[in-house]
Parts: sequence; C-alpha cells; structure tokens
Amino acid sequence: MKPFNVFAQHLRNCLLLLVAMLATATWAATIEVTDALGRKVKVTSPVQRVVINFNYEEFTAVAGKDAWAKVVGMSRTPWEGWRPAIFKRYAAVIPNLQAMPDVGHSDEGTFSAEKIIALKPDVLFIAEWTFNALKTARDQIEAAGIPIVVIDYNAQVLERHLASTRAIGKVMGTDARAEELAALYDREYKNILARIAKAGGTRKKVYVELGQAGPDTVGNSYSGTMWGKIITVLGAENLADGKLPGPWGPLNAETVIAADPDLIFIAGSSWVNKPLAVKTGYEASADVTRKSLEPYTQRAGWPGLKAVKSGEVHAIEHGLCRTLFDFVPMQYMAKRLYPDAFRDVDPDASFRSYHAKYLPVAYSGVWMLPLKP
Repeated sequence: MKPFNVFAQHLRNCLLLLVAMLATATWAATIEVTDALGRKVKVTSPVQRVVINFNYEEFTAVAGKDAWAKVVGMSRTPWEGWRPAIFKRYAAVIPNLQAMPDVGHSDEGTFSAEKIIALKPDVLFIAEWTFNALKTARDQIEAAGIPIVVIDYNAQVLERHLASTRAIGKVMGTDARAEELAALYDREYKNILARIAKAGGTRKKVYVELGQAGPDTVGNSYSGTMWGKIITVLGAENLADGKLPGPWGPLNAETVIAADPDLIFIAGSSWVNKPLAVKTGYEASADVTRKSLEPYTQRAGWPGLKAVKSGEVHAIEHGLCRTLFDFVPMQYMAKRLYPDAFRDVDPDASFRSYHAKYLPVAYSGVWMLPLKP
C-alpha cells in the first residue's frame, strides 16, 4: 500500500473514531436554575446523581418515571412512612425505589448531611420547610459543592408552584414536560378563580377536620395553610380562622356546632395503624369511605347541623392539598360551594387525566366523596 493510502486510511479511521465519540459523549455544561425561593442555583447538566427530600410525586410527574434511575437517595419517611399504600404502588413500577438509600427526615431529627455528601449527588432537591429548618446541614452540603434546589408546593402560592415545576424540569432536562404541567396548573387555578368571581352569592361557612383518629377525637383544623388556605382562596368562610393558636389545631366542638357550617370536609388518607380514620386513596372504595365517614355525623350535636342535614359532609384525601395537582381538590370543593358555576367541571375526571398523562401508576380508589351518593 502506498504511503498516501496508508495515511488516508489512518485519517479515515481517526475521523470514524471521533464521530463515534461525539455520538456517545455526554457533554457537561453549567446551567442556572431559579428555584421556588427565587435563588439562582448553578447546576452541572445533565445531572447523573440526584437526592430528593420531598415532593416525590411532583418529581415523577415533571421528570418522568425513568428519571428515578438517576436518584441515589431520598428521605423515605414522608412517603413510605406516611403513605405506604401510595409508596407501594410507585415501588412496583420504579425498580430502584424499594432499596433507595435513606438520607433521613428533618421532623425526626435524622436528616443527615453526611449521608447526602457520601452519595455524591449532582443536585439535592429539598422542600422549603426542610431548607429553612436545617441551616447547618445545608451549609455543610453546599460546602461540599452540592447545589441545593428548593422546591415549595406547601406555601400554596401559584408562583411557587410554577417555579418549582420549572426548576425540576430544567435540572432534569425535561423542560417541555415541566412547561406543559406549569401551564396546566396555571390554567386550572385561574379558571377556578374566574368562575368564583362570576358566581357571586352568599359566602358559605366551611369546616375542615383531619379525620385520622376517629369521631371521638377532634382532629386538627387549619387556618391560613393546607385546607384553610384553600378555603380562603375559594372565597368561603373558614370556621377555624381566628380560633386556633397556630396554623393548625383542634377547633372547639361547641364552636363548630354554634357556627353551623354549610359544608364539612373530613380529611382522610391511607394511614397505617389508624383503624378509625376516614379511608381514602388508591385502595379505598365508596362503601369503605362512606362507612368510615358516617360516624362523624353521629357526634353530639351534629345531626342538627345544616351541613349534615343537607348532605354536605365530604371525605377528601388529605394528601391532595399542597401538591402540583391540588387544583383537583380545589375543583371539588368549589363545585360544592358554587354548584352552578362548576356544573361542567369533573374533579374526578381531572385526576384521572392527570394520572394517565403524567404518573406511572393507574388511577383507582376514592379521593373525594360526599357521604350521601
């Protein structure tokens, strides 16, 4: 072979090798992400190792099921511990979820900066309430060169919902999916407010109680947060406002009877070791939910309440508030407050559609239900 041909063949082989390298190489770049608190956070993209502190279903919806292959650690208690029935369903479709390393939980005093640093993540997604509570831990994590992106659906502020959704999408490289979800939430939230503004009518009184320990125990009500925040946004009168020592706590039984609410919502879930709780969620049925809700209406003084007599006593899944899909319980409550204005709105269909498009688990069970069919 002539020297030129040898050189040409060598050059051709080098070019082919370069093309192959370009086709398979992962190019790292630094991107700037604006998190829920408006913080500008620099993250090396694409991320390969992720730790999640909270908002697992939101992460799944925005980043997609396959993104969990990059998750190397999580705070297990807020999901597996609080709502194991939901965790179990996700673990069945996410291969690495069941064996996911635990980085601890702030409420239990087990949140560990050391464990997170040892996992060498490219990013830590952390809830706003954890971020504020654990300054020492977050300083240690950031000192180790791990960027922290704050996510906040708990504030129930539209702008934070949208910023959190977009931040997850930008970090995980699923910007288009994130923007679609942000647009969905923005549209549904504003549509609810627009319908209420046109509805008018008398301002109705609403009582919400956490139905965890059964009717013999007065559970928490909420003011300015969680269900209390939703009631206010929907333009109703929250019985708990001005009557609690903090954002949540039991409301005096006599106060509820004297106020005679127009609507009562008892928040249930799939809690473990709570046999008297109102049962809602993936594994509940209408009969089971109503059977667990009905004893509340038999409390002393309750049979004569306006809400009980008119059939406006409802079970609602406690985990629905303060999420990317909290427009669903807002629709349900608004439909009971303003039936004419929301006649064509189907909250159950909204939640079914959300599952079908954005979640890897099938919709089932009971999430919102009136006591009377």
